[in-house]
Amino acid sequence: MTQATGTAGTIRRTVGTVAAVLATTTLLAGCGSKDELTAAPQSSPTASPSASPKDALLDAVPDGTEGAFRFSGKDSSSTLSGRIDPEAKAFELNTTMAPDSDGIVVKMSFLVIEDENWIKAKFSGRPGLPKFPDKWMKLDRTKLTDGGSIPTYDGVDQGNAGPLIQAATSVEEQSAGRYVGFIDVSDTEAAKALDDGEAAALGEAAKKVPFTAVVGADKHLASLTLKIPAAGKAKAYDYVVTYADYGSTPKISVPTGAAATNAPKMAYEMLNN
Repeated sequence: MTQATGTAGTIRRTVGTVAAVLATTTLLAGCGSKDELTAAPQSSPTASPSASPKDALLDAVPDGTEGAFRFSGKDSSSTLSGRIDPEAKAFELNTTMAPDSDGIVVKMSFLVIEDENWIKAKFSGRPGLPKFPDKWMKLDRTKLTDGGSIPTYDGVDQGNAGPLIQAATSVEEQSAGRYVGFIDVSDTEAAKALDDGEAAALGEAAKKVPFTAVVGADKHLASLTLKIPAAGKAKAYDYVVTYADYGSTPKISVPTGAAATNAPKMAYEMLNN
């Protein structure tokens, strides 16, 4: 195992960027699966012809019965991709942050299988940055000062599509499998899908955020896009969630052999700072 000779100061200067990476879990906020939403209708696996467009759309949100599938998402500050394996209570998440003001680029991956965690981390853009092995680094959660600094498995709907759709004030099926409408992101559960304070900053506009959603021929949700308006100094952006390859995505298993190693001390310094 090799690591760079970067100083502790160098590590500290990159921690702000790492913290931003970890903060991307607004897309992993775990507002709850559709089964956990108390107001959500208890639909059958296939919506009946008489189901309302909103009920049909909620019914398409993954609930863990679809097998492993792929996930991607985008919010105001990050893009994510990975896969989710409900049977193993596991997910793999990959993210790359845009260069910060110092030109530092951070690539991180997280692997969660029940209560076990692994990470990968790569820094680039300037000399002297920390260097980690290109392997899954197993974390000992007892060595983390804040267990909330890393993602945890809390359901299959990692993009929070269920809570957002539940907060829809109008839903129309524009064409077969394509839905449009408005979502009130000031709703308590829906607001959790955004950055802290973001829904409040939108003011009245938060109550009528336009969205589009696509449900595939397999009756599973393929995408959800919210058009978040500008607020103050914050620019308008698209909040996007995509789910794909239901049942055909490779399952997730514990990394072994040359693919894994124990996390070095520097990894804990980075996460605990």
